[in-house]
Amino acid sequence: MQIKRAGTFPSKKGPEDYFTGTVRIDAPFSGSGNLSGATVTFEPGARTAWHTHPLGQTLLVVSGLGRVQREGGPLEEIRPGDVVWFEPGEKHWHGASPECAMTHTAIAEMQDGKAVDWMEKVTDAQYTS
Repeated sequence: MQIKRAGTFPSKKGPEDYFTGTVRIDAPFSGSGNLSGATVTFEPGARTAWHTHPLGQTLLVVSGLGRVQREGGPLEEIRPGDVVWFEPGEKHWHGASPECAMTHTAIAEMQDGKAVDWMEKVTDAQYTS
């Protein structure tokens, strides 16, 4: 058994290459095998760039009000308690609503040491449509 105590890892700012707006990443973790994840907080209007995951991704919404969208699909609202699954290779983005912050725990498996493939940023038009 291993316990990683809260507060033992410093918060990190979401890199500008992969996020729009103010994003904080806390408690990154990797479990046995190829499991990885983190708790991510998006300030109002903040969001990821478009991206995919080779083995899919699960989001556990912790607080606030968020938005998710897969390529070609409708914009969807997400709330605390929601669980979102993105299929392997499914192009998508996620983030906060324009007026409210959102926090989720993101979990993905790595394939050949890689958990995500980052793409272009989500435009303001895509975010608000």
